[in-house]
Amino acid sequence: MSIEVEVVAEEFGRVLLGNDASLIAEYFTDDWVYVGPDGMVPKADLIEWISSGRLAHHTMEAVGPERTVVTRDAVLVTCRRTSTGAWEGEPYATDEWITDLWVRSGDTWRCAFSQKTPA
Repeated sequence: MSIEVEVVAEEFGRVLLGNDASLIAEYFTDDWVYVGPDGMVPKADLIEWISSGRLAHHTMEAVGPERTVVTRDAVLVTCRRTSTGAWEGEPYATDEWITDLWVRSGDTWRCAFSQKTPA
């Protein structure tokens, strides 16, 4: 992964665990979407879930190495992660394969797409 994207992705991980919806939103493109087992979730829905407390992230750890594909203005990152948090007040723990597409946006990088698959 390019050093620039790696730094932004690490910052994003810390921000995500802080559960500050307005800060989290800054790391996504306006048209970001998450695809998971239940379908697509747009940025606005995820940000609302976090700001309302419906979704909270507690821990997130990489399991094994990342696979990255780098082009000039895009980086595709796939890795396995375990995480914990709460959904609607109920604790959860996951083990997932995650793919994020990071794109150059001015002088920084933003996540444009995320997909998670249970491991």
